[in-house]
Amino acid sequence: MKYPIKLLVFDLDGTLLKTDKTVSEFTLNTLGRCRQSGIKLAYATGRGESDVPDLPAELFDASIVMSGAIASIGDELVYSRLIPYDVARPLLLACDRRGIHIASQTKNMHYSNFNVSEVWERISNFKVVDFSLHEIDAEKLYAVVRSGEDAAFIEKNLPRELYMTVSVDGLGMIMHRDATKSKAVSALAEKWKLSPCEIAAFGDDLIDIDMLKYAGIGVAMENALPMVKAAADAICPGNNEDGVAKWIQSNLLK
Repeated sequence: MKYPIKLLVFDLDGTLLKTDKTVSEFTLNTLGRCRQSGIKLAYATGRGESDVPDLPAELFDASIVMSGAIASIGDELVYSRLIPYDVARPLLLACDRRGIHIASQTKNMHYSNFNVSEVWERISNFKVVDFSLHEIDAEKLYAVVRSGEDAAFIEKNLPRELYMTVSVDGLGMIMHRDATKSKAVSALAEKWKLSPCEIAAFGDDLIDIDMLKYAGIGVAMENALPMVKAAADAICPGNNEDGVAKWIQSNLLK
């Protein structure tokens, strides 16, 4: 490698996590060796802070949640891009009238027009609300996208301040235009005085593409979408095969 890697950033679902949402001992040991060698570690996920799986906190120097809306180094907030409720309201009401399941998420609470736990059993901290009366700024909006027509309707009604990506399982994640994984990683890099060429990032889904392109080395999982692989500099084995750890072992911990 032309430049030494000083920061590794991992997407979680489909990347660092296996399909059963666990991380193997092999991967944990490999990450521990990175920390011992002075390489900083961060994860960047579309999940909210309360939805992140139980990972060893001592392994990670920083976290990026809500697809880039929030970045923290320990307890220090270093990046935040919330969606003002007056910006979100017209979209929420339009989707509600059309019958699209949609929610506004802030910290540990999901404000929705549907029973969230019927779609995702692990989420119990939700409240069904009248969007015309609700007035809390959001870290993220998300919608259950059941068809191309749903996706087109949401895109048509998106305020110019927001953007949407749809994951492989039909979850439409709607964010502030400045809430991206790449901008959150850039905030960490600025804090630590790192250049992009000193960063390697790993991902598998469309929401990861901008982060892979920003990093000096963007690594796509073997199980990644074709567009993600096309944007990457390298491809590693799949998430169920400890692909992240194997790439690190081969390229950084020789």
